[in-house]
Amino acid sequence: MKKIFILTLIGLLSINSYSQNKFGHIDSQELLLLMPERKTAEEEVQTFAKSLESQLQAMTAEYQQSVQDYQANEASYSDLVKQDKVTEITGLEQRIQAFQQNANEALMAKEKELLEPILQKARQAIEDVAKEGNYTYIFDKSVGSILFAKESENILDKVKKKLKL
Repeated sequence: MKKIFILTLIGLLSINSYSQNKFGHIDSQELLLLMPERKTAEEEVQTFAKSLESQLQAMTAEYQQSVQDYQANEASYSDLVKQDKVTEITGLEQRIQAFQQNANEALMAKEKELLEPILQKARQAIEDVAKEGNYTYIFDKSVGSILFAKESENILDKVKKKLKL
């Protein structure tokens, strides 16, 4: 009898503690799309990308011109001049490849630099809403971690209100 009483008490305590958990979900991608700072950051990243692209196009045009000049005048070049021209063209190829790699890294760094404060602001608003609403867990629907969310509450409206969106 004593064992049944203890098991019943443990069961009731487990149910009580489970019922105190409050779950919520949000689509963080939708939230980010609503934030005006994201659009500004995206435009700045695109402007930066276009400037890198125009620099790459100029380098590519220089490379193509050098190749065309070499092909047009190859017959008139001595072996020493040919070797020098080939070295020059190879150097241009290497510069273009290095630029592409550095441009990709610079673009990712720029994007991270501009988006990190926006992401931090969104994270903070989500944390504030979670604390104010006494949520135990908030799930992000945008990453596909929820297959069923009927028992949770979508807090997007509350976070939008917090961010004054």
